[in-house]
Amino acid sequence: LRSLYEQRFSRRMSFSEYQRQIEIVSDPAVVERWKEEARNVTTYSTLDETPVAFTNAVEAERHFRQNYLPALILSVEEALIDGPSSRQLQDRQLNRHIEDAWSAENRSPSNMMQELAKNFREAGLQIFRHRRGMLFVSSIRARSFHHDQTGVSTQVKGILEALAATPGIHRKDLADRLLKAQEGEEPETRKLALASDLRWLISEGYVIEFNDGSLDLPREKNKTPVVSGTDVAPVKQNAPAETEAAAAVMPDTGSSAEEQAPTTTVLDEVPAIDPNRQTPGPE
Repeated sequence: LRSLYEQRFSRRMSFSEYQRQIEIVSDPAVVERWKEEARNVTTYSTLDETPVAFTNAVEAERHFRQNYLPALILSVEEALIDGPSSRQLQDRQLNRHIEDAWSAENRSPSNMMQELAKNFREAGLQIFRHRRGMLFVSSIRARSFHHDQTGVSTQVKGILEALAATPGIHRKDLADRLLKAQEGEEPETRKLALASDLRWLISEGYVIEFNDGSLDLPREKNKTPVVSGTDVAPVKQNAPAETEAAAAVMPDTGSSAEEQAPTTTVLDEVPAIDPNRQTPGPE
């Protein structure tokens, strides 16, 4: 008994513990079953030219940590890991850091948005705000079409006016509304002309077609008003939290001021103006 203990169990328990786990039975069937189970022994050995064998996993792991693990570990400043694997790590310290990072991104995903925005722009995609300040990505640059100041066809003007009156309308509903107002032409000719004008407006960025099939016009950029006179007071406007968060995560890409300006003008402070000073009028 002592010899068996020294060979197989001395590293895991004391001899007294080993003795307490011994069960004495006299049933021949139980003894034969125990003999059959005892014939199967799991051993571990290295894959070297001169293999080293171990009788249990604890010894094999200890040998691996001492002889192989140091050469396999590399120190890096940054490592990439997929989401499911990051939540199944056995190291408690790494798990805690990853959980803290997940919680921070859930509260305000600014780091992720900055990284995505940079990669989108490098890929030639356009990022713009729409629908309560939400950020959208498109291969087409959205821009306003001032049709009141430009000579356009009646049909193009009708498309833009219909979208201004009914934001989020779908293609079919827009076509039904505009085709009913037109008379005197063949239906197929009118449909082709309408489809051609709508396709041109979308490809030029004057009309936005979203992934759900809805159509809308780009958001107008607010122009800073010219302030004149002596009755000037500080003005504060509270933009929606969603818009502020979206504006905060956008990195500076060197674009023009008009493209990067937020859709809502927020003036934290307006300095007092000298009443004797002449304020130039709008150009």
